[in-house]
Amino acid sequence: MLTIILIEPENSANIGSVARVMANFGVKNLVLVNPKCKINEQTRKLAKNAQSILDKAKINGFSVLGKYDYLIGTTSKLGTDYNIPRSPITPTQLALKLKGVKKKRVALILGRESEGLRNKEIKLCDFMVTIPTNRNYKALNISHALSILLYEIYKEKTTKETLKPYTPMSRKEKEQVLKLLKSAMKKMGFASERKKETQIKVWKRMITKSFLTKREAYALMGFLKKIK
Repeated sequence: MLTIILIEPENSANIGSVARVMANFGVKNLVLVNPKCKINEQTRKLAKNAQSILDKAKINGFSVLGKYDYLIGTTSKLGTDYNIPRSPITPTQLALKLKGVKKKRVALILGRESEGLRNKEIKLCDFMVTIPTNRNYKALNISHALSILLYEIYKEKTTKETLKPYTPMSRKEKEQVLKLLKSAMKKMGFASERKKETQIKVWKRMITKSFLTKREAYALMGFLKKIK
């Protein structure tokens, strides 16, 4: 189940445009985190036939992010291999990853119109997705960005090609894998504490970006338990 989360939206019109895009691609769940504006007449006007999405939209604080199995952030500010939290995937790669994910709570997070997601919010995400744009003007309006992302996701889900059914690991299983990973890292020798933390971040990104199946997660847990 996919939920769209807007972090501190600042423009009522944009909320309406986002709702309309969601309806275009059959996504029904909208969450507004600490909104700086209200759902008003302009919101309703731009939402067109997506009024039901606005009616059911939930307003929450940041604690709501802890309710999802996977958090996918969006950014136009690219990182490097050394800026691990900002190392993104493309919308096409995101769609391929989500195609086989069933019965998990997945949140696609869009940041503020003025500045996007802040570093502390990016660190909460399992991984980031970015839309390739002109380097001289990278930032898209949030509803435009969402339409591109949902198009790629919808396109993959409605193709005739089918994936072999599998059960993705849940948030609980993901947390257990990461706990065992940190425990294993403590037993290894590193030149400095900073290098160890970097290794933990790299492995965490690889694990969360891979959407491991439950079977794969348990196999990895078994391997990590054997590290002495």
